[in-house]
Amino acid sequence: MSRQLKVHTNFLLKCRGELAELAGASSQPRLLPTLAAFIFIDLFISICTPTFPEGSGWLTKPIKTIRIKPHKNPTPQAFPNPTPNPSPDNSSHPYPKPPIPYPCPPNALTGREVLRRLWKMPRLELRRTSVGREFHSPLMRRFQSALKVYLTKQIEKLALELRELTVATKKEKGQREELGVILYGVQQHLARLQMDLEKNHDRHSQVAAVRRQFEEELQDIRNMYKKACQNTQDERRKVSIMQTEVETLSLRLFYVRNMDKDVRDDISVMKRAVKKAEVERIHAEVEKQKQDLHVDRLTRKVNELEEQIALYEAQYIAQAEDTKVTRQTVGEASAEIQAINLEKKQLLHQWNVSLTGMKRRDETYSAMQEALRHQLKSLETEIEVYKKLITKEEERNELLASILNRSETDCNTSRRLITQCLAKQDALKVEFSTYTRTLHETEQALNWAHGVRLREQDLLTQEMENQIMAKLQDKQMSNKAAKYFSQLAAKLQRRKMDLVLENDMAQATLDITRTSCRLNMLQKTLSELDKEMNNINDMISRSETEIAKRSLLIERKQGVINLFNKKMEMMISQRGGQELGPLEVEIKKLSKQIEEYNLDVMKLQKFWLKLQKELVKLTGEREEQLVSLDMLKKQSTIMQQKKVRMESKCCPEKNEQKDIERHMKNMANDLMKINLLINKNGENSEELDQGNSIMENEFVRSLKAAERESIEMQEKLDRLHEEKERLLNSLVETEHQIMQWEKRIQLAKEMRAAVDSETGQGEIRAMRTEIHRMQVRYGQLTKQQEKMIRDMEAAVARRETILVRGEGQSKADKHVLTKGDFHYKKMELKKKIKTTQKSAEDCSKAITELENAQNSLSNGLLEKQQRVSSLHIECEVLSTDLEHLQDTKRWNLSEIVAYQTRQKHLQAAKDGKYKLLCRSEPVMRLDQQKQEDRLRTINIIVHQVQQEYPQHQRVLHRLSQALEHKLECLYPEPGEE
Repeated sequence: MSRQLKVHTNFLLKCRGELAELAGASSQPRLLPTLAAFIFIDLFISICTPTFPEGSGWLTKPIKTIRIKPHKNPTPQAFPNPTPNPSPDNSSHPYPKPPIPYPCPPNALTGREVLRRLWKMPRLELRRTSVGREFHSPLMRRFQSALKVYLTKQIEKLALELRELTVATKKEKGQREELGVILYGVQQHLARLQMDLEKNHDRHSQVAAVRRQFEEELQDIRNMYKKACQNTQDERRKVSIMQTEVETLSLRLFYVRNMDKDVRDDISVMKRAVKKAEVERIHAEVEKQKQDLHVDRLTRKVNELEEQIALYEAQYIAQAEDTKVTRQTVGEASAEIQAINLEKKQLLHQWNVSLTGMKRRDETYSAMQEALRHQLKSLETEIEVYKKLITKEEERNELLASILNRSETDCNTSRRLITQCLAKQDALKVEFSTYTRTLHETEQALNWAHGVRLREQDLLTQEMENQIMAKLQDKQMSNKAAKYFSQLAAKLQRRKMDLVLENDMAQATLDITRTSCRLNMLQKTLSELDKEMNNINDMISRSETEIAKRSLLIERKQGVINLFNKKMEMMISQRGGQELGPLEVEIKKLSKQIEEYNLDVMKLQKFWLKLQKELVKLTGEREEQLVSLDMLKKQSTIMQQKKVRMESKCCPEKNEQKDIERHMKNMANDLMKINLLINKNGENSEELDQGNSIMENEFVRSLKAAERESIEMQEKLDRLHEEKERLLNSLVETEHQIMQWEKRIQLAKEMRAAVDSETGQGEIRAMRTEIHRMQVRYGQLTKQQEKMIRDMEAAVARRETILVRGEGQSKADKHVLTKGDFHYKKMELKKKIKTTQKSAEDCSKAITELENAQNSLSNGLLEKQQRVSSLHIECEVLSTDLEHLQDTKRWNLSEIVAYQTRQKHLQAAKDGKYKLLCRSEPVMRLDQQKQEDRLRTINIIVHQVQQEYPQHQRVLHRLSQALEHKLECLYPEPGEE
């Protein structure tokens, strides 16, 4: 039993070495170390079970078989077998190859298929499908069919256009003949127009002479108008003198009335002024706010209107400059005539207005005289009333004095309020200064914090970039996918840092804007308070001045009233209490005489006004007669001009009849000549058309041949480029395989230590996620391929639409071709043919040079391919030799360790220190069965791993042979016993 345990330990050491090699040689280093650790620990537990008590439950648990899912969507053609299959004969191996006792499941894949699927799994992102590049691939069929349909449509269009052009040339020949006839008629019409032009010149000279006469008459009328203006001015001066006299009289009369009314009104106003002052002050504040808003709106409107006015003025100036030149000659005469007529009308209107004004003034004068009479009577009655009112006014004066005292007290209170407002203003200024200081301090602190934050961010970015670069340098692989993801990570980090900086800047700007808004609000409030203080001061100063003025007026009016009262008392005392006197009787007589004279004046004025009205009527009738005379003159001149025109029209028509008869004879002769020339031209044109068609056909054939040759050369070049890319890809793959083998050797040295089972499960999950990611990437690439094909089909459709639009535009822009244009185009086509022939020769020379270069490149590539294949074979031979040497080294090391352990156990047995692990035979048999069962389960797991991951079959094959050899040693065949 002890001997079997020693053999087990030796076998375990061998398995450990094999699994370490397996972990190092695998292209998926995350999966296999976990399996190796799992197998190694399980074997160790199975061997060391006698050292633990029998009741431990975790030793008796069965081992679960691990089944890893194979890669979906296999593409065996895209993943060639990079390494040769292991040789069937295992002569180099220390153990013989026994038959596999555990058959594979029916759904399992073969080793080669799985190896082809999973060999290049990490490099799916780097591998680019070259099928889309091949022109004869099935993916290009849709694009080729769309292009074929488009080209057939173009060919049909060109054929239709050729037919239309042939028809159009025939039509143009007929039109050319018609144009010759039309041209002759146009020449005749031109001769007629020249005759009409000469006649118009004669008429123009006549009109100019008439205009000069009118201008002379106009000057005479202007002189008459100046004289009339002087007369009117003299009369206006006289009227103004009379008006001044009447106004002086009326002012004297109204003066007495106004004095009485002013006294009463001032007293009532003084009472209302105090009440209105407060109401107006409140109302003024509200109106001021409204007016400010209204002013803002008006300023905006004014700006908009000014802009519009500037535009309209610019337009008006541009239009005026255009119209001035045309209207100057005609507008001057008409404007002067209209001005004379208007001035006449204005004079008549002013004369009528002056007459009506005189009537009204006379009426008002008579009314004023009557009113003066009534006023004299009313004054006598009012004098008695004044005596009674004086006493009342004295009482009111006392009341006004009390009101004055109250107003003074109100003024004192308002002054106190002003002092309080000034104190508040000073306090607000102090607060404003403190806020400005705090703002400066906050801005300085913000700038300092911003600088510190920027430094910290720069340090962090540098540290992060250094860490990322260090990790990327550690984890660099030949896959371009890793580089792509590293670039994406760097871009995302930069974007993140930019966003962080933008957020910090935005916060800082927000703080600055808040503080600036607060400052603006405080400044606005300060300005509003200053305005209110100024308004209050103005109101107070105005109220004080008004109070002083009104107090002076009251004192003056009281003095005037007292003087009038004293004079009245003196007059009454002198007359002895009687109101009438001799002077009053004389005044009455004189007043009656004045009234009689006034009545005579009124009658004479009415008679004069009637005469003036008749004069105005007569002048109006005279103007109407003058207008009718002008109209009759104009009509007579128009009729005379019509008569002259009719006579002038009849003469050329008679001459035209004679000319037409002559031309008809000439035209008949010309038609005979033209028909002969047309026949000759038709024969020449047919010959030219035939020659052109032959030249065009030859040119089209040569162009088609050149196009075919160029297309074939382009296809050859594309194929050569594709072959070059394939060879470069194969070179890159071989270099990648060399790098992988070097990494496997390094990993084999590093992965000899055991790994925990938990980390291995995590790595298995990571590998599954990577496989899923590769599948998703493959699906994305297929979608992109379909998108590219759709884009190519859409490009054909777009080209068709662009051509249709171009044809439409060319049809819109086309003009009728003449013989000279046709000849010019023909010469251009000949030049183009020559240039194309030269370019075709140059292309053929370039194609021959490219073919020579292609042959040299192909020879160089074949040599390089042979070198690469020889190097690849040598690399494979060296790798197999290296693996064999490593295998022999490991097996030798495992055998040395096994011999050393066996020597220790034998030495212990010789010295009597050896302890039996199993005291009885049944316990020993149970342990032996458990170990055998576990060996079988491990063998099953290894077979499953070989089937699911055939790329590691070569390394696992040795382990499976060792396990089978162990089982054969435990259960030998009957012949061998």
